[in-house]
Amino acid sequence: EVERAQAQTAASPLEVENLAEIIEGFKMVLVVRNDLKMGKGKIAAQCSHATLGLFKKLQHRAPKSLRRWERCGQVKVVVKIESEEDMLVLQGRAKSLNLPTHITIDAGRTQIAPNSRTVMAILGP
Repeated sequence: EVERAQAQTAASPLEVENLAEIIEGFKMVLVVRNDLKMGKGKIAAQCSHATLGLFKKLQHRAPKSLRRWERCGQVKVVVKIESEEDMLVLQGRAKSLNLPTHITIDAGRTQIAPNSRTVMAILGP
C-alpha cells in the first residue's frame, strides 16, 4: 500500500536536537485516529508508515535526537485520538514546542477513504 506523507515545515531549528544533549529518555508517540475504525492490521501498517516517515525526516533535520531515541531502545507509545481535528490541534502544540511530527496519509485502497490522515508520529522526551 502506497502512503503519502504530509511534509512538516518549520523555520526554526527543532528543539528536540537541543534536548537530545541533556535528556536521556526519548520516545516516539504514535497517535492513532480512533474515529476511522481501522482494523488492527491496518493500524499496525499505518503506525509503521508514520514511524518510518518521521525517521526519514529526522535523519537530516535532527540526527542527534534520532540517535538518542535509538540508544533508548526505540521506545514507541501508541495512543488514540478521537478526530482529525484533535490530531491537527495536537500537531500544532508539538510544532509550537519545535518537536518533530509526521502525519501518514492513507491512499485509500483498502479500509478507509483516500487522503485520510491516519497516524501522527511525534518524537521527544
